[in-house]
Amino acid sequence: MMDFLGLQGKNILILGVANRRSIAWHVAAILKEAGANLLYLFKNTQLLEKNRTLIGEDATAFVCDVEKDLDIQNLDNLVTRKFDRLDGILHSIAFANYSEGIKPFHEVRKNDFLQAMDISCFSLMNVCNALKTRLAPDAAIVTMSISSTKMAAESYGYMAPVKAALDSSVVFLAKSLTATVSPRIRVNAVGASPLKTSASAGIPGYVDAYFYAEKATLRHQALETDEAANVVAFLLSRRSSGINAQTIVVDAGMACNFFDADLIHPAP
Repeated sequence: MMDFLGLQGKNILILGVANRRSIAWHVAAILKEAGANLLYLFKNTQLLEKNRTLIGEDATAFVCDVEKDLDIQNLDNLVTRKFDRLDGILHSIAFANYSEGIKPFHEVRKNDFLQAMDISCFSLMNVCNALKTRLAPDAAIVTMSISSTKMAAESYGYMAPVKAALDSSVVFLAKSLTATVSPRIRVNAVGASPLKTSASAGIPGYVDAYFYAEKATLRHQALETDEAANVVAFLLSRRSSGINAQTIVVDAGMACNFFDADLIHPAP
């Protein structure tokens, strides 16, 4: 069968596998099937060992906590143990501290907001900067965003503004990498509507938002994680060579359907 995506033998770095429900794991499964060579990064040893059976005993995986400067400084050395060249990077990590529940936006604690920005947004630039000499001339970098950063969903707290910063960073990162590293490097994001992942399950009130989003899709069926993962794989492939500095919305038509008659006049 023709290698449509052209990912056979490509070297891809994966950040964000937490368990088998993770978007990053769904992407990894697609990439493995396509014949790509994968390198996994985990926040700590405990998370790595927890997922060892999932990724495979022979999979190459290292520890890198993106909040730690020393780990970032050592990232190039870690990657070169496996690859001399990186053809792609999947950045699928995010964090927000909801330990005190969802607060009104104006009451968000500074430390919580900055930590979320550091892990969920700045880490993308930090990782790319640390690995810029490893990037292939036509390397593709993809990060995970959300389908809309302008809808003030109470259940998502302050993460939408953080993801908005991420979307903007995709544009500036694409510009800076093409100007200084290689003109063919691409940076894009996938803006997925609510998904059934373990990370989202930890967000207070997320379940209600998820079921509403499902009703709002044109097909009245929630977005599957594999559907978002397929778009990520496409953006990591040569087939998407004309797409750069974009956030590709994957929402099963949800954004155009908020005034659906069934939502306005629910059945009694």
